[in-house]
Amino acid sequence: MTPADLELTGLRVFQAIVEAGSFSAAADRLGMAPPMVSKHIARLERTLGARLLHRTSRSMSLTEAGTAFYEQGRQALELLDAAAASVGQGQSRPRGELRISAPVWCATPRFAGLLAEYRRAFPEVRLDLHLDNRMVDIVSEGFDVALRMTAEPAPQLIARPLCPIVFHLVVAPGAMPVPLVGVASQPVPMVVPNYLQLERLKHGLNEGTRWRMDAVMKSSDTTLSYHAVVAGMGAAFLPGWLVEHDLASGRLAKLPGNADFEGTLHAVYASRRQMPLKLRSFIDFLAERLGYRPAE
Repeated sequence: MTPADLELTGLRVFQAIVEAGSFSAAADRLGMAPPMVSKHIARLERTLGARLLHRTSRSMSLTEAGTAFYEQGRQALELLDAAAASVGQGQSRPRGELRISAPVWCATPRFAGLLAEYRRAFPEVRLDLHLDNRMVDIVSEGFDVALRMTAEPAPQLIARPLCPIVFHLVVAPGAMPVPLVGVASQPVPMVVPNYLQLERLKHGLNEGTRWRMDAVMKSSDTTLSYHAVVAGMGAAFLPGWLVEHDLASGRLAKLPGNADFEGTLHAVYASRRQMPLKLRSFIDFLAERLGYRPAE
């Protein structure tokens, strides 16, 4: 193995450590003994003359130099892998593991069906789904793509629209508040997300209604909020993907008034000159199935 081979291996080991979150997890991913992982990183740091990782017996984090080197090194490896794939026999199909961050409310039969359809079309891509309503750091946490209700990603990211999502203000019929004649403002028990500013929800609630919000529960989990609404705890803004069948069956109902609001679901990913085939295929697939045409 030449010195150049060693540095390339070190770069791949470093990338695996950052994405896996630890030396031991990276060793498992690479099929390499943990001491060898440490040796590759030590050699890479000596070659670069810079410390890439802060590490103790209990924690690990990127240094400033490590953060910059990870992003540039990741792009270099993707370009190298893409070049190898373009000339390799049988390497023109998407393959490998695709790490995806998505909102909790994507845990629906509709989205699961899309994932199953994608896997049938691209069986060599393995999907690693992480459902979380927080705004993940795509680069530092090693995600290939995040599905987000936002049109304003961080400057170093790009966002591609996938489809509109309507959020309905829904309630169990038995818990439907009855407005009193002549009463200017009646409190409505609400189950609200604790990761959004309440002013955004209050604006939607008060638009065209005579009610005011009484936040009886806050939650970071949309699925729990949904079950709390079904149980009669109060009303909540929930995405159509999650409640469409309940509205059709009468299990849930919309509160009177024009309180629905609509946003756009985007695929957000790191801006780079050449996208891996696995990422491009996934985003193009979702855009096609969900209503947006692939970008020219």
